[in-house]
Amino acid sequence: MITMDDIIREGHPTLREVAQEVPIPPSAEDVKLGEEMIQFLKNSQDPEKAEELHLRGGVGLAAPQLDISKRIIAVHVPSIDPEKPEAELSTVMYNPKILSHSVQQACLGEGEGCLSVDREVPGYVVRAARITVSYFDKDGNKQKIRLKNYDAIVVQHEIDHLNGVMFYDHINEQNPLHLEDGVLVIE
Repeated sequence: MITMDDIIREGHPTLREVAQEVPIPPSAEDVKLGEEMIQFLKNSQDPEKAEELHLRGGVGLAAPQLDISKRIIAVHVPSIDPEKPEAELSTVMYNPKILSHSVQQACLGEGEGCLSVDREVPGYVVRAARITVSYFDKDGNKQKIRLKNYDAIVVQHEIDHLNGVMFYDHINEQNPLHLEDGVLVIE
């Protein structure tokens, strides 16, 4: 079971490396890793389990954050509409690639956080509001998914980890709270 002790923190060299693609179909070891990553996210969002296991809440996790330089990400974003549980985004992506993105940009009003960063980093992280991503599932099937707003931001954050990019690399150093006109702020 993955715990916070397994997650490496900023400054660790693996977080700045470009991760290696995984063979498709994924090996049994990579499938197991993906399942453990999703389970960590679910545990971290369960108040009782999170307290018992001392987990920080998370919606995404990339293999490099576990000091495993492989192109594997897990995302678990519960549906915000109780009447639409199918709107939940819960998947493991092997070798994900952003195929296209919108011109429209978006950011989270509260900024972004990261399980590998143990400090508050103020500033807007501006990303594409909509993306199309291709990836392989655990059975080696190619998938294509369109994401927007919060889900798109979460997946871009995790794919950044596969490329050695941290969320705060996107923050305007001179003016962290400056936004260009037309950027969608998601609260």
